[in-house]
Amino acid sequence: MCGIVGYIGSREAYPIIIEGLKRLEYRGYDSAGVALFDGTELKVSKTKGKVADLEDRVQSEINKNGSLGIGHTRWATHGIPNDINSHPHVSNSGDLVIIHNGIIENYESLKKELITRGYTFESDTDTEVLVNLIEDVKLKENVKLGKAVQIALNQVIGAYAIAVFDQTRPDEIVIARLGSPLAIGVGENEFFIASDASPFLEYTKNAIYLEDEEMAIIRLNKDVKIRKIKDDSFVDPYVQELQISLEQIEKGGYDHFMLKEIHEQPKAINDTYRGRLNRQQGIIKMSGVEDNMKKFLNANRIVIVACGTSWHAGLVAEYIFEDLARVPVEVEYASEFRYRNPVITENDVVIAISQSGETADTLAAIKLAKSKGAFVFGVCNVVGSSIARETHAGAYTHAGPEIGVASTKAFTTQITVLTLMALRLASAKGTISRVDFRQHLLELEMIPKKVEKALESDAHIKMIADIYKDVSNFLYLGRGYNFPVALEGALKLKEISYIHAEGYPAAEMKHGPIALIDENMPIVVIATKKGHYEKVVSNIQEIKSRKGKIIGIVTEGDIQVKELADHVIEVPETLDSLSPLVTTIPLQLLSYHIAVLLNKNVDQPRNLAKSVTVE
Repeated sequence: MCGIVGYIGSREAYPIIIEGLKRLEYRGYDSAGVALFDGTELKVSKTKGKVADLEDRVQSEINKNGSLGIGHTRWATHGIPNDINSHPHVSNSGDLVIIHNGIIENYESLKKELITRGYTFESDTDTEVLVNLIEDVKLKENVKLGKAVQIALNQVIGAYAIAVFDQTRPDEIVIARLGSPLAIGVGENEFFIASDASPFLEYTKNAIYLEDEEMAIIRLNKDVKIRKIKDDSFVDPYVQELQISLEQIEKGGYDHFMLKEIHEQPKAINDTYRGRLNRQQGIIKMSGVEDNMKKFLNANRIVIVACGTSWHAGLVAEYIFEDLARVPVEVEYASEFRYRNPVITENDVVIAISQSGETADTLAAIKLAKSKGAFVFGVCNVVGSSIARETHAGAYTHAGPEIGVASTKAFTTQITVLTLMALRLASAKGTISRVDFRQHLLELEMIPKKVEKALESDAHIKMIADIYKDVSNFLYLGRGYNFPVALEGALKLKEISYIHAEGYPAAEMKHGPIALIDENMPIVVIATKKGHYEKVVSNIQEIKSRKGKIIGIVTEGDIQVKELADHVIEVPETLDSLSPLVTTIPLQLLSYHIAVLLNKNVDQPRNLAKSVTVE
């Protein structure tokens, strides 16, 4: 949520900042702004809307000169999306300029105190309070900007990633983080600041990632200084070489990132199990699991915490772990986990799932689980992310950058990692036969080809999308392993087309949702041959008798459902436990095509953010 970009060096800052903001649009936002300093004049331009709107505003409002600058895309928390509430914010003196991602929870009490000191406020934001608090500390304590930031941040409660500069010291930017990612790109006597590395990839591959409760003072012609915010102690900067390439964060000829990422799934799934699965030797090796096998073997239960699409992946994992490894599993919304005083013990294994590795609710759940003595295992996509650092051990999904806000390849690669974990644990416990274990390895190795086959239905799915694009409601049904896929399919449609959709276990349809079914209601039914097929066919007959429009996701060669359904989309046959990896593909494509036909912003749906870093 929100995007931060900054530059200090010898180049013109504006082109770097504006292109950087475009690369961060995937994070979700509703306004944008930029501040530039050319050595004599501070220039600020900001607007409600998109980065393209900001470009137009800058063109008419300010000159773009200056080798010091910061830019921001805001996802509204305090104050409605409008020009005034947009970032950057300037202090009362006009000297300090700030951009901020996060929430200052005690901003009201701080604001009241500052008002008594004579400060005035134009916006409704907590960020304007923060910049004036820093200024107040700077003047009152007679300290430089870095020290003022440190003192001020020790007075705030909440989460933040900030970048701030003082136009009276134009060779310096101060940044800090708590609960929201922030990276420094290190070039030749130039520095880049961003929420992630994508804005500065073409300029440098050297990056420093701030840890929570750290701040950095970035000065020209000097090394970056990192300090702990709480005690002012020094931290040695760790410069790492980025492995991501510019090509990975571009559309590569596709109309949208979402479509590109749907089609990247065969490779992403292969990359996720590559090096971990050896079918010839009949083994699975995952260091995070191997090194902690006793924890898994001795666990009384596994608790999975996640949000959104990752929660759906956790539901699939519940079936897989219980079926194969015979261990009890509970799947929890991370956003509710710590608020219901859960019973967690030292004999529990908690698996936290997050694409970004920065999800605030999931991080809070991790910290609670650790405080109770549980062993916490992370599954995420972003190397070096907060969840990767906060957990005891973990596994990366290797999906590559996912730019589209509506998650696709993250879902299938999360399921792949969790399947590998369940299979390895089942093998260690002896709850799966050697024959079945090798059969699962063989089938998993074939999944990328089967996903490619499922993607061949794209044109057929687009035709179905055109028929149903104007409906107001959808129902998605599945049983067993494919019930979570029904939930995920409904979520995808809601996220990007804004059509109301609900996912249900197929057997639950008669316990309420059947009242909604009429000739105008399309119902997507996942009816693969493996797993409760005859029961699902009975559910389809119940729908047909009430004139519902049936879109069946069926196994190749299916005859029975084809005779009942209005439309069928075929997917290759695989094991029941692996079927979500192929049945989710047509649901992703159906959502995508409906959204495109409705002229929706597929990659940046309204009100949503890729990385939810506030609770």
